[in-house]
Amino acid sequence: MGIAADFVLIILAGLFGGLAARLLRLPLMVGYVAAGILVGPHTAGPTVVQAHDIELLAEIGVALLLFSLGLELSFRDLQPVRRIALIGGPIQILVTCALAAAAATSFGMPVREAIWFGAMISVSSTAVVLKTLSAAGVTQSLASRVMIGFLVVQDLAVVPMLVILPQLGATHGLLANMGRAVGIAALLLGAIVFLGTRLLPRLLEFVLAWGSRELFLVSVVGIGVGVGYVTWLSGLSFALGAFVAGIVLSESEFSHQALSDVVPIRDVFGLLFFVSIGMLLDPAFALDHAGRIAAVVVATFVGKSLLIGLLVRAFGYVHMAPWIVGLGLSQIGEFSFVLARAGVSSGMLSKTTYDLALTCTVLTMAFSPLVSRLALPLGRAWRRRYTSATPSAPVEVLSEPVRDHVIVAGYGRTGKAAARTLNRAAIPFVVVEINHSLYGGIAAAGYSGIWGDITGDEILKAAGVDAARVLLVTIPDQSTVRLIVQRARYLNSGLSVVARAFRREDVLDLRRLGVTGTVQPEFEGGVEMVRQALLQYASDTSAASALISEMRMEYYERPPLP
Repeated sequence: MGIAADFVLIILAGLFGGLAARLLRLPLMVGYVAAGILVGPHTAGPTVVQAHDIELLAEIGVALLLFSLGLELSFRDLQPVRRIALIGGPIQILVTCALAAAAATSFGMPVREAIWFGAMISVSSTAVVLKTLSAAGVTQSLASRVMIGFLVVQDLAVVPMLVILPQLGATHGLLANMGRAVGIAALLLGAIVFLGTRLLPRLLEFVLAWGSRELFLVSVVGIGVGVGYVTWLSGLSFALGAFVAGIVLSESEFSHQALSDVVPIRDVFGLLFFVSIGMLLDPAFALDHAGRIAAVVVATFVGKSLLIGLLVRAFGYVHMAPWIVGLGLSQIGEFSFVLARAGVSSGMLSKTTYDLALTCTVLTMAFSPLVSRLALPLGRAWRRRYTSATPSAPVEVLSEPVRDHVIVAGYGRTGKAAARTLNRAAIPFVVVEINHSLYGGIAAAGYSGIWGDITGDEILKAAGVDAARVLLVTIPDQSTVRLIVQRARYLNSGLSVVARAFRREDVLDLRRLGVTGTVQPEFEGGVEMVRQALLQYASDTSAASALISEMRMEYYERPPLP
């Protein structure tokens, strides 16, 4: 069967690896990587034969992952983080490369190899980070957008790296080649954005006129991989082109349906990518050089976390953002494979350095989701010890103290609806919002509001949390929701909290934290639709109400099936 047999083997291995990861409460990616090790060429048992062909298919998985992320974002979403991305991103790359190269040189690695090794260390994994953010449901948070801004800059930086690194020993032509590469990249990406915003929506509109959902899906996938292929032909990253195509389409009315259609295909090809990563790991090499590999992995996690976290803090991001971004980008990225292969083919990297870089990359990618989970605990511990007495963000104190009131956390669509209803019911309330553009709407509506990060004690105190009766947490980011609940109930143990849940699993997590009530918007939307449908069939409205109450009880009170 050739590659078909390999495909089946990978899918089955990924399935069992994913099930094992879920049973152990680990991210699915860890199970996929472990499955790749088991079916790889370096271990006994069933083995993938056409490994190179599988790696090529896995590149499509990365492209679809970035394409789907682009559909979820827009140019407007990246605007708030353009400063830290365009200035902080290059600083992070250069400093990481320099520090890693210096460390490698001190341990006996030749200078040119050490510089190449430092370049590989400097990039983070777009695929791993996006998969982690997507699984947690936090792709729209500010910290996530900062991470995405860094990742875009790092992916673009791979292009000049591929030009500069092979010519480290050259005496002339370096600046000309680098300028040519950057110029081609800028022209190509500009052309994609300019033409894409005008042609791609019209193409999809033309396809939809035929009334075929299948043709629409094929067109969407074709746009993503097609634009990626054009950028690859021009010397840029295949995945980067797909990401730009997704951002272009995100500005059209077709973005939501396109994302919905692409996600299942993306997940299957994404499994291929993570399994193929595991296939690259040679357990024998890892065991023979365990100490050296462990030192590099730990130094990478610690060093990149500190550097990126300090950069994020230097650009004015406070509270949990430096911890989330620093630990989230602390792994080595998949583009280091591209750099490593280029280094070996040009004769600049030895086989030992290549294997070391490859093994460390795979291990940091596998452990990255676990390291990312440390952000909130470490951040909370740091704040309790060092920053509890000092406000870290401007606080606008209420002009008049309020008591027995409601605190509304967040002034998005849900927060606006809550504030409007509370205002009509003549219930005193205070709205807290960190997005200054949204905060302006609070004053315009005539509501009492505070600008700041509600995860901070000083903001909660300014909102009168000690005298409040109810806290409504309308923010979708579940990690932020958990932190708000913990801090608010610490300051007022008798506070009733109603919080928004992203998934059903989050309902139980929030209840363990003492949340009085949880609301899952998508479920509530479905319940309301069913209620209105029942009213068309049942003359007895009490029977419909009883059925709806039973549905809510089953969803919110009973634990979900494993």
